[in-house]
Amino acid sequence: MTRPGAARRVTKVPEIRSGDTVVVLSGKDAGKRGVVERVIRDRQGAKKTRTKYASNWERTSPLATVTVVVGGVNIAKRHTKPRQSASQSDRAPRMQHGGILDIAQPMSIGKVMVVCQKCDRPTRIAHTQLENGKRIRVCGHCGEPLEVKSS
Repeated sequence: MTRPGAARRVTKVPEIRSGDTVVVLSGKDAGKRGVVERVIRDRQGAKKTRTKYASNWERTSPLATVTVVVGGVNIAKRHTKPRQSASQSDRAPRMQHGGILDIAQPMSIGKVMVVCQKCDRPTRIAHTQLENGKRIRVCGHCGEPLEVKSS
């Protein structure tokens, strides 16, 4: 329920998208570069924020719960047991191999910064409007459009 004179809160969309090249700003992998595999907008984060900050939850950033998974960065070891998985045919059950897996864990979107492909520098994202009315992301330094590499 909103107050009659209050402006409606708009959910912010993360400026970093999957396929962007980013550099890690802080933590154990500071300075490393990688490609964003996926962006996770945590639905449970809003509940946790409300519970933790009580009445002050509206003052926290809507992007506080957004995380990104960057390939080759923030790696954790996952120990798995060999398991038998159900297959379409009952004659030959498939086995899932066990071992130690290296998995990239999510990190906060505030700990990474987009790297421009043209000037090869970490940059803040600016926006510009094309002649046809479409808004695109551009580099804050050189003004070149930031294209996302399609996989």
